[in-house]
Amino acid sequence: MESVDKADQRAYFATVPRRMEPLLARELEELGAVDVERQRAGVAFRGGLEIGYRACLWSRFASRVLLPLAQGPAADQKALYETARGVGWEEHLDVDGTLAVDCALTSSTVNHSHFAALVVKDAVVDRLRDRFGRRPSVDTQRPQLRINAFLLRDEVTLSIDLSGDSLHRRGYRTAGGGAPLKENLAAAILVQSGWPAIAAAAGRLVDPMCGSGTLPIEAALIAGDVAPGLGRRFGFQGWLQHDPALWGRLVGEAEERRDRGGAP
Repeated sequence: MESVDKADQRAYFATVPRRMEPLLARELEELGAVDVERQRAGVAFRGGLEIGYRACLWSRFASRVLLPLAQGPAADQKALYETARGVGWEEHLDVDGTLAVDCALTSSTVNHSHFAALVVKDAVVDRLRDRFGRRPSVDTQRPQLRINAFLLRDEVTLSIDLSGDSLHRRGYRTAGGGAPLKENLAAAILVQSGWPAIAAAAGRLVDPMCGSGTLPIEAALIAGDVAPGLGRRFGFQGWLQHDPALWGRLVGEAEERRDRGGAP
């Protein structure tokens, strides 16, 4: 559990499917987050870098973990560009690295998410090119830094996506069925049904219509105290402020807990 240094606190926002906010808020508090606040389709929280890493590694419910960097005007293309260009991206992205920009918007004057993402991308690469004489490249599949832009009416919030890919993709599945159940939703169903207590009491789970096996797999991860993110890569691993030593310690701790298999 993280001992939070007030001077090292950062603000985070974890997205989650609607109506799962209470589950995620409780989970984040158990992981050591402070100032946890439920919001629509997400939970805001604070803590040091360790809690951001723990949320990525251990959250069974979150979709993404975002680290907000800036908020500013975005009433039109020019305002959005200037806000994005004003962020110190050189502190977060190697000029020879790669980036991708995701965008979502609600009641925004700039009403096309793909266009808004392009404006933010242009602002980032223009800032770095002006400072270093060269620019990073775009890689939508496996970027070193994934940027999230959320436009709400006339403002934009710009964040680093620490998760990189959606956290429901645990890394154990290479293909899905025709209508797969998302892993974080499966985990929510199991927790709401009381599975953690049943598993702790050596109870059993039966799923006669398991399909691709999402419920049994998630049940096994919970019963075995296995971190859901232990077998995957995260977006923060290409971030300039990434702390490999801290991350290595957390992974080692998770591996020890997995090896104990839920034993006290």
